[in-house]
Order: sequence, then structure tokens, then C-alpha cells
Amino acid sequence: MIGRLTGILLEKNPPQVLVDVHGVGYEVDVPMSTFYNLPAIGEKLTLLTHFVVREDGQFLFGFASGEERYAFRQLIKISGVGARMALAVLSGLSVGDLAQAIARQEVGRLIKVPGIGKKTAERLLLELKGKLADALPSSSLAAEGSQSDIVNALLSLGYNDREAAAAVKPLPPGISTSDGIRSALKHLSKA
Repeated sequence: MIGRLTGILLEKNPPQVLVDVHGVGYEVDVPMSTFYNLPAIGEKLTLLTHFVVREDGQFLFGFASGEERYAFRQLIKISGVGARMALAVLSGLSVGDLAQAIARQEVGRLIKVPGIGKKTAERLLLELKGKLADALPSSSLAAEGSQSDIVNALLSLGYNDREAAAAVKPLPPGISTSDGIRSALKHLSKA
């Protein structure tokens, strides 16, 4: 298994790079988030890698960070999500944005990624729930959880999505669920 490459960057052809490691040139597919942060051609480069062997070929995928590689590995574990689709997801969303979309269960953010339809997005949200939580700061996860609880409470009281979102928007980050519901209801009663 090839876990990491350190060498000289020889070519950049999105989404592929060619890395010379002691005279051996490795073709590595990278997400665009990694591609945009590559050094200039001829410079030293280190990539964390994931090596895939299939009956039709061997493929090497490279990542700038451990979080990106971990997210890639979680994505390819999902039935129907191959390496190319996982690269597309990581090219369209940073790991933090992906984790946030999963925490908030935002299908719309995933559908914007080319090649991801509504059913695939829903499956990604379901199967990745809780698996990328480390990519978000714990304080933002707690805030996301309480905001989500507040919105759900307003929806169960009969308010529509637009009204609930508008009522939650002015709330300070980190507000408790009960205080948030009270404040949101006051906001809605004035509207």
C-alpha cells in the first residue's frame, strides 16, 4: 500500500499530477481543493495517498491533508459512490463544508456537486452522519445541534421552513434550545 509520496512535482493536468519520487513518476489524481494548493512545477511536494487496485487498473489518489483522505475513504465506503464521485464531492466542497452539510442534513449543498443527484445526496447524508464530525469545531457542532432543534420545534408548531429559518437567523450563536425557542417565538409574534 502506498500511503504517502514525497517528491518533485513534474506536471499539473487537472485533476491529475505527476510526481517524481527518486526517478519513478507517479500519476496521482487529486481533488481540486488539493490541486489549487499545489506548489509550482519543479518544487518539492508531499501528498497523503490512497491506492486502489481494480481489475481494470491501479489508481493512486492524493490529498493535501489527513482530513481530506479520511473523508475520501468514508465516501468510497458508501454503496454506489466510487473514487471519481468521491473526488468530485471533495472538489466541490471542502471537508469542513461537507461535514457542515451532513450535520445540517442539507441535501441542496450536495446536489450542487456535478454528478450528485437527490437520491445519492440523501444516501450520502444518511451514511456519513456522525462520521465527519471531527472536521467541525465542537462549539459549532453544539450550535448546529441547538439551531436544528429550534427549527424542528418551530416546524412542529406549524410554522413553515421560511418562517422558522427567518426566526432562527438573528439568534446569537451558542444559545440554548429552550431560550432559542422562546426568542424565535417572540420574533415570530412581532412579524
